[in-house]
Amino acid sequence: MRIAQIAPIIEDVPPRLYGGTERIVSYLTEELVALGHDVTLFASGTSITTAELVPVVSEALRLRPDMHDPLPYYMIMLDRVRQRLGEFDILHFHIDAMHYPLMRSHADRVLTTLHGRQDLPELPPLYSAFPDLPLVSISNAQRRPIPTAHFVATVHHGLPVDLYRPTFSSGEDRHGRGRGYLAFLGRMAPEKRPDLAIEIARKAGLPLKLAAKVDKADRAYFCDCIAPLLKQPDIEFIGEINEREKERFLGEAAALLFPISWPEPFGLVMIEAMACGTPVLAFHAGSVPEVVDHGVTGLIVETVDQAVAALPDIVRLDRTAVRRCFERRFTSRRMATDYVTVYERQLGARRSTPFLTTKSPRSPMLLQEPRNSANLDGGSIAR
Repeated sequence: MRIAQIAPIIEDVPPRLYGGTERIVSYLTEELVALGHDVTLFASGTSITTAELVPVVSEALRLRPDMHDPLPYYMIMLDRVRQRLGEFDILHFHIDAMHYPLMRSHADRVLTTLHGRQDLPELPPLYSAFPDLPLVSISNAQRRPIPTAHFVATVHHGLPVDLYRPTFSSGEDRHGRGRGYLAFLGRMAPEKRPDLAIEIARKAGLPLKLAAKVDKADRAYFCDCIAPLLKQPDIEFIGEINEREKERFLGEAAALLFPISWPEPFGLVMIEAMACGTPVLAFHAGSVPEVVDHGVTGLIVETVDQAVAALPDIVRLDRTAVRRCFERRFTSRRMATDYVTVYERQLGARRSTPFLTTKSPRSPMLLQEPRNSANLDGGSIAR
């Protein structure tokens, strides 16, 4: 199959540090190539891939100090895609809805994965205006604000199975309390609630390490609300970390704290922790109940006090079982084969032969369809 992957150009593919969407595009692209497909990646010029790279800009836009408005560069990218439309069986977009007007007449071979929150008031009218363009959600929870949008599948994210080595050996801190610290990984943003992570750690009497990016949009929040809390004992702010640093940071933690207060579309950090064998202590919001197997890969709570009370139980969870669940549910190979199924179904009316060149084990837990979801064909992806 000839597949175009159209990525954001704010970050490289894969990103050097933070950048969840770009990482997923990278993992998907590399797995599709490994499955034998002819893949073209539209991305920044410093991206790294085994696919054909179409460099839209010389480097990721976030790295350019003179960057004020990325929109013109996205227009250039869409024109590059338009010029090569005839070369692809499927065009898979990861740039929200910027391509909708241009690609509407090619809806039968265009697919859009939504990576962000969908509870904004402007979005229902948008999807109503373009009901023929098929969408993929990254969790069933992501669909709730827009139940009538044209979703054709839910495909959970996945990571390369060998990206992180799990840490199973036990360790004790100076008080004999097992692994020495709790971990927070992600963005320093109000909806991610690093303040609650600090509160949980302080009430539990455990050290907390925070590895997080501070976006320009969140700098005031960080300076006003979080920086003063970092002066407390046993609270350590590390800053952004790369992939190699994540393995040790997550693997040596007693648990990952994920105390969100927003409709999280997926939460990639949760499966990163699971890949390291580290359980997740998360608040019940957004995709959390779909990603965390309560009592197996972590615990789901509603409040800070419940989180503190759950800590003795979460550190006793079997870390080998956490890793096994990751391998069963959240690998990039599973993600790629799920997407190939979506591609084939979309092209099924136009072609009669299968496109898969390599078979791989399927996970029965993915390609899930929410109950009572509204698809144009009225059916379920799992049928």
